[in-house]
Amino acid sequence: MTERIVHVIDDDEGMRASLQFLLETADCTVTTYASAADFLAAADPAPGCIITDVRMPGMNGLELIQALNARGSGLPVVVITGHGDIPMAVEAMKAGATEFLEKPFDDERLMRAVRGALDRSTAEKSDLAPDPERVRLAALLQGLSPREVDVLRGLIAGGSNKSIALDLGISPRTVEIYRANLMLKTGAASLAELVRISMVAGFS
Repeated sequence: MTERIVHVIDDDEGMRASLQFLLETADCTVTTYASAADFLAAADPAPGCIITDVRMPGMNGLELIQALNARGSGLPVVVITGHGDIPMAVEAMKAGATEFLEKPFDDERLMRAVRGALDRSTAEKSDLAPDPERVRLAALLQGLSPREVDVLRGLIAGGSNKSIALDLGISPRTVEIYRANLMLKTGAASLAELVRISMVAGFS
């Protein structure tokens, strides 16, 4: 069986070292790159998956995914996002990223994302077979009220409670209530998790 490698791409040297240590502790083989350009310049990356920061100087994580798509790459991509980068992470998911994690994230959450990406890199699924996780999450969103859907769209677009309230003609406090309802109904522990659930479920 071909060895699967986790390709870590981040301009932050400390983050690269931290991720490499964690992944190697979990018996993953890791290669690191200081930029998306460095990764793309490497010849024939080994099968596996990619972890990349979404916001980097030069080519960012979204542009990297677009470049990989243009090359026909089948490497699953996990994107890491900081506060305020969620709209970019959403675009990365739409472009084909498998997961995104908001900093700071716990080790187990990262490892679940990596294991899922590595499994996806080797799975041979029929295009006609429904993804059980997508079906499960879509079912959660089906129970949302029309106004909750409006608020969710605003959150995915990166809107604040105040801006969403202005757009919908309601008070910021009312947006907070709808936002709390969204977290409760979906089981999301954070805004990033709520957005991720929506993206995996195919919400638009």
